[in-house]
Amino acid sequence: MNISAQDISKPVIKKTEVQTPKRTTTTESKKKAASKVVPQRKRNSSYSSNSNSYQPQLSDGEMYKKAMENYEKGYCSEAVIRLRKSAEQGNALAQNNLGVRYFDGNGVLQDDSEAAKWFRKAAEQGEATAQKNLGYMYYHGLGVSQDFSEAAKWYRKAAEQGDEWAQSKLGYMYEYGQGVLIDYSEAVKWLRKAAEQGDEWAQSNLGYMYENGYGVSKDYSEAIKWYRKAAEQGNATAQDNLGSMYRDGKGVSQDYSEAIKWYRKSVAQGNATAQYNLGWMYENGYGVSKDYSEAIKWYRKAARQGNETAKKNLRILNETW
Repeated sequence: MNISAQDISKPVIKKTEVQTPKRTTTTESKKKAASKVVPQRKRNSSYSSNSNSYQPQLSDGEMYKKAMENYEKGYCSEAVIRLRKSAEQGNALAQNNLGVRYFDGNGVLQDDSEAAKWFRKAAEQGEATAQKNLGYMYYHGLGVSQDFSEAAKWYRKAAEQGDEWAQSKLGYMYEYGQGVLIDYSEAVKWLRKAAEQGDEWAQSNLGYMYENGYGVSKDYSEAIKWYRKAAEQGNATAQDNLGSMYRDGKGVSQDYSEAIKWYRKSVAQGNATAQYNLGWMYENGYGVSKDYSEAIKWYRKAARQGNETAKKNLRILNETW
């Protein structure tokens, strides 16, 4: 069972909007263009990405090397027998791995309750991967009642053992007050730990915190640094945000060509905010030749994904989506 990272992500994405600088215009269409709103930044949707979906993870362990070999050879039934025997004898790694099999329905009937049961047995023995996996089950209410407090509890245990995904997720929960009180300083603390280990979602979200001064002093240079790290790993939200930093000249010299470059990378992954931003650049001729057909094309792509600002601009232009 593959879990889309969209499911993991944040319930509500905070956005800030900036009014387009007013300009003297001579035609009605230009007057309308000057009134449009440019979406500025978008926080990552709780680590959502088509290329980075979360999957409860296996643990390594020599004692079930044979079971893993059996899986690779397609002998799922024999592998499950070996794995279950080891798990029932109390081996935490085997317990976690058996939980993953139940989560996936790999060699057994898919059963979230059984997955959560085995994750818990391993987690209570201090197995960090199982702690993270159990936190995930509580966060989404899979096999257990949804409980953000329990999710935060288990994510914290894994995070304190250095698990970067759990650190990133715990930082997000502090940012939004899920299962814990909102605490931007704690959010930054855990996002930084994950970001320094290379987690792209933490890097992007840490950039957002620096850009907006949440839990840290506002620092556009630091925002650029972390956006770039995530963008270079292919994070679509960071690519869009980095493009907007170049568009607005925040922390870098204003460079519309660089903005276009990063927007294009983001729209290639289907990012709706970047689609809108690219359309706005075409409408206004920033970094590209002014082209209303291209602007409408990108507005429509964004609108069809639910971008309300794109819908507004299409209405102003008397276009449908």
